[in-house]
Amino acid sequence: MSEVRMKKLADVLVNYSVRVNPGDWVYINASIVALPLLKEVYRLVLKAGGNPITNIYQDDLNEIFFKEASDEQLAWVSPSTKMIYENTNVMIHLRGAENTRSLSSVDPKKQSARSMATRGLTEAYLARAAAKELRWVLTDFPCLAFAQEADMSLSDYENFVYAACYADKDDPVAEWTRVHAEQQKVVDWLNGRKIVTVKSPNADLTLSIEGRTFINSDGKNNMPSGEVFTGPVEDSANGWVRYTYPAIRQGREVEGIYLEFKHGKVVKATAEKNEDFLLSSIDIDEGARYLGEFAIGTNYGIQKFTKSILFDEKIGGSFHMALGAGYPETGSVNKSSIHWDMICDIRKDSEIRVDGDLLYKDGEFVI
Repeated sequence: MSEVRMKKLADVLVNYSVRVNPGDWVYINASIVALPLLKEVYRLVLKAGGNPITNIYQDDLNEIFFKEASDEQLAWVSPSTKMIYENTNVMIHLRGAENTRSLSSVDPKKQSARSMATRGLTEAYLARAAAKELRWVLTDFPCLAFAQEADMSLSDYENFVYAACYADKDDPVAEWTRVHAEQQKVVDWLNGRKIVTVKSPNADLTLSIEGRTFINSDGKNNMPSGEVFTGPVEDSANGWVRYTYPAIRQGREVEGIYLEFKHGKVVKATAEKNEDFLLSSIDIDEGARYLGEFAIGTNYGIQKFTKSILFDEKIGGSFHMALGAGYPETGSVNKSSIHWDMICDIRKDSEIRVDGDLLYKDGEFVI
């Protein structure tokens, strides 16, 4: 059963999410534990007429790099990697892990230095995607480490992942087409509006979306998906938010995050766990204290927090915001070496209004 669903997932990735065409140069970046899915994706890329190249990474090698690399090595970017980011037609990322905490003892300053060194790659990636020069998709392979993070058995986690991706359905593409149609109603309603207000026991926030574009995230870039998002006007956020879920970055779990915004910038940041890491991350560059994304999760099939942002940010009844780099296709001009999503539950005593009109109440759209 798992093999059948995995093959369906591979088919969705290749033929729906990134729509591989004959002659496309396709870069497949995969964890070594995702090798079974990589093989199926590779096979289907060839069948579609694409020209695939692969990169396989391993947690142990990443740990060795960060512990042993000199400052010069941390700053070095491979010319071949630069060529790939600037020239490929398609990128497919298949994430997995042997140990999700393999970098927890690494010096955060080294990770920050590496993020700064690769910032140009990220900016090229986002710019080319916004210009429709690059098609990309990211998914998680259901592996033991991810199942343990989610407090599930491997079989239960496989069921969760494949259901969230609709790979357990007869026609997954039809399901994602339905999701697109439902979310487009929200995007159309938001088009041309200006001011968003979020009122909740965990947030009192105002921000501007004037002149910005909302994106219908329907499985084309994230698999699974289920969100509508934009890049808020950079100097517009005012108020506070207390994130109800842990925020995970670079193998570290930050809990109880509280942020205050003034004229778009984080002016106060605290956390109940790993506060030092939070502060060092948002001080990595000027853009890290500004918002690059505001989004509402729409996937009501995802209700359990799994410690994987790919799934958690889609939880129906939540909203999330990302500190750092924004997506140019939304109109965002915020640049940073980080893009850190943080999630807040708004299923109780909460509402989102846009230009004073009620959009969302207690975890449900009301338009």
